Amino acid sequence: MAMLRRLFYLLLVKPLVLFLIGLNVRGRQHLPSSGPAIVVANHNSHLDTLVLMSLFPQALIPDVHPVAAADYFFRNRCLKWFALNIVGIVPIDRRPSARDGDTLAPLLTALDRGKILILFPEGSRGAPERRGKFKSGIAHLLSKRPEVPVTPVFFAGLGKCLPKGEFVLVPFFVDVFIAPAMAWNGSRSGFMDLLEQAFDTLQNSADRPGFEEEERET
Repeated sequence: MAMLRRLFYLLLVKPLVLFLIGLNVRGRQHLPSSGPAIVVANHNSHLDTLVLMSLFPQALIPDVHPVAAADYFFRNRCLKWFALNIVGIVPIDRRPSARDGDTLAPLLTALDRGKILILFPEGSRGAPERRGKFKSGIAHLLSKRPEVPVTPVFFAGLGKCLPKGEFVLVPFFVDVFIAPAMAWNGSRSGFMDLLEQAFDTLQNSADRPGFEEEERET
């Protein structure tokens, strides 16, 4: 299945990103080159996961896994197979009945196996180009694995390409800002405050003059 995943991202996702969208990327060197690690990003497009996966080298694809809701991707057998084996999600159960167990168990197992997880702290796709409030699940996860670094990634423009509720892709240039990895500071509320601040800084960078001249990747 690892080969199928690589071919999917190489032959379908990469061309989609390179020729239909196009990216301005700043801070690519901050992406983790090995796990365990966590990448967190804002979330308001169907394309967020695919674009983020496209930033990683092909050799690393088998070790990078988006975290996604089981109730959404397990709606039918075909979608479940595709999500698990091709997209490579780590499913998390959001149903109330799952709260009696450890909802984070699949994520902890993946991190213990040296994987890189992609998380969207907003939980679900929000309004186009508007960042919602982050949920504290990432802090709960880090409190159990405090040694794992967290890399913030901010997308500007993806919400215009394929926002929630739309199914027709509109070509649009996207800016991607990647910050240096953050370390757990021992406080759930304190870490969430720092994470919000990191994203505020990245978002403000989108308006800084000279960005495109400094680094442009398509």
